[in-house]
Amino acid sequence: MNDYYDKVLGTRIGRSVLGSLGFPTPVELRRPDGERGVFLSGSVLLGASEDAALQDYLVRCLAASEARVCIPAGCGHAARILAAAGREKLDIDPVECSQEALSERFSALVFDATGIETAAQLNQLHGFFHPVMRNLDHCARVVIVGRRPEDAPDAEAAAARAALEGFCRSIAKEIGKRGATANLVRVEDGAGGMLDGPLRFLLSPRAAYVDGQVLTVTGAPEPPDFDPAQPLAGRTALVTGASRGIGEAIARTLARDGARVIGLDIEAAADDLDAVMADIGGKPVVADITHEKAPRYISQKLADAGGGDIIVHNAGITRDKTLANMPEAWWEQTLDINLGAVLRINERLLADDVIAEHGRIIGVSSMNGIAGQVGQSNYAASKAGVIGWVRHLAADLRDSRITVNAVAPGFIETQMTAAIPMVTREIGRRMNSLSQGGVPGDVAEAIAFFAEPGSAGVTGNVLRVCGQCVVGA
Repeated sequence: MNDYYDKVLGTRIGRSVLGSLGFPTPVELRRPDGERGVFLSGSVLLGASEDAALQDYLVRCLAASEARVCIPAGCGHAARILAAAGREKLDIDPVECSQEALSERFSALVFDATGIETAAQLNQLHGFFHPVMRNLDHCARVVIVGRRPEDAPDAEAAAARAALEGFCRSIAKEIGKRGATANLVRVEDGAGGMLDGPLRFLLSPRAAYVDGQVLTVTGAPEPPDFDPAQPLAGRTALVTGASRGIGEAIARTLARDGARVIGLDIEAAADDLDAVMADIGGKPVVADITHEKAPRYISQKLADAGGGDIIVHNAGITRDKTLANMPEAWWEQTLDINLGAVLRINERLLADDVIAEHGRIIGVSSMNGIAGQVGQSNYAASKAGVIGWVRHLAADLRDSRITVNAVAPGFIETQMTAAIPMVTREIGRRMNSLSQGGVPGDVAEAIAFFAEPGSAGVTGNVLRVCGQCVVGA
């Protein structure tokens, strides 16, 4: 969304004045341009801790990119990485990583920290990252791979594993001014085969507004073969609230990736819904999700389509007032649309067995459901409820091969945010490590990631798409 601030930033004098006053001058983020495209190019530096276990999977992923892969000269695990590279027919270049000798600009840093099990071993993070942090390119990616603290054999190992999160979130804040991001992937023992999908996403332009986050990968059957350019080909996706804004972006992105989209919205949005569905070859369905007959009606529509592979519960509203001034009707309406209808519809879809094997259930929460917000006690309660529902349902469905996840957007540029007073809007935009708001496509890309076959090992996650907002976890 262009506004006065952006226009001032567009001039040399404006940037100078705003910079002297301490205002941020955000870097334009590198996002997908139409098609999914190559997930990583440029030069990537790959490192590993002592006794790290997942280099083979990291090399396999990087071998499918167009990046030049480098390792620090004299790296303790160089032999293991080079052997994995040989199996994948991947050339790897040793580079001298001293601050005096290093001239390489890196588009990504990838570090396998799965061998870090003691406080002393955390020194290896400094050893790998310290010499190269100044050599990160604009919009670069940092991905750290570690183990889950809850699986640790002792207290010190749990502490060392947990330390990775604080480290990752801190460097994300340090590099955000360059439009660069840092994220952590925690991998359950035995789930290394599920790493490829999360790595491809976090290293790609699709994760431009995902920053300072933690994804957990757990054991799952190997995903079926699929075309990385059209990973959702042959799959049917239901998207509620699909007529405009984030819902429209979700529908368009899933269709781009090959899905047949069933877009659902209310009667008042029927014209917009028809236009979107006509443009992407989808099927419009008009329904009020709070109606008592809606769950059965929607279930039947999915059954008629041969079942649903991807269910995206996106429809939602805001009715904002402080609790002292909030009418009861506003409270009830917000909770019913944002949470109650989701629970009822999903329960019916599962009972009627219209969600396919390897199905994907994806909820839309909010940063405010995590952190709370003045005047949004109803909205925040409903979105926190979505998080609780996702985590419980994911555990319930663990053996069914159906994954359940949620995205939690931060400040996303939409028609709704454009109507916010300028000062409030600017505060919302700048209070994150990337110093800017996101776009609906950022949320849609995260949902498309959860929907992919390559995300079979990702369930029970709540992924914030907020540029690492300073508010909340």
